[in-house]
Amino acid sequence: MATKKKKGKWIVKLLKAAVTAYLLLILCQLIGNVYSKLSITHKIPVSEEWNLIVVNRWNELPEDYSVELTELSNGQKVDNRIYPYLQEMFNAARTEGIYPIVREGYRTAEEQQEILDDKIQTYINQGYSQSRAEKTAKEWVALPGTSEHQLGIAVDINADKSKCSNEEVYAWLAENAYKYGFILRYPPGKQEITGTSYEPWHYRYVGVEAAQEIYEQGICLEEYFE
Repeated sequence: MATKKKKGKWIVKLLKAAVTAYLLLILCQLIGNVYSKLSITHKIPVSEEWNLIVVNRWNELPEDYSVELTELSNGQKVDNRIYPYLQEMFNAARTEGIYPIVREGYRTAEEQQEILDDKIQTYINQGYSQSRAEKTAKEWVALPGTSEHQLGIAVDINADKSKCSNEEVYAWLAENAYKYGFILRYPPGKQEITGTSYEPWHYRYVGVEAAQEIYEQGICLEEYFE
């Protein structure tokens, strides 16, 4: 009698294990399908126009990409081709009592990695585990090869705080940057599409025509290609 009970328990355990394995298999397939769909949705062909190349966590910097840089007065660098438009935009802002500065311009892959490593260490110092620190840091800092700063046509813009506030600069840019070919690259409510949280300081050059269309439609760069 005891032997039959033991056999019965083993059969129940085997059935439970089989069901669990089956459910895990189904779950893995579902996750794979979702990931596949996201990859297809987010993958954007490399534009032949330099100002419309998309770089994000799904679209890496083209291997043959090169850039010629202009150094700004504070040591930051930007692509030669956007410098005149950037200067025009800043001059226009200054005439209205707004004083922007480029806090971050072009970055090399090595500089991008250093920023990511520093961010991870900051979270670790706050008590995060290694895995949680890496995950959280990557929500704010792009992996090398997936950062627009490596294009040289994206800039982080803050204020000369001796003359105005960051909030004043962000507000002015949000209303006027498109006139000079720049877009708010990571607008609020678009994180699932851009892969990056809202950054009111990060602007990207796309050209006046594209910038106006993106601004008027209230879309992000990825949606521009849909």
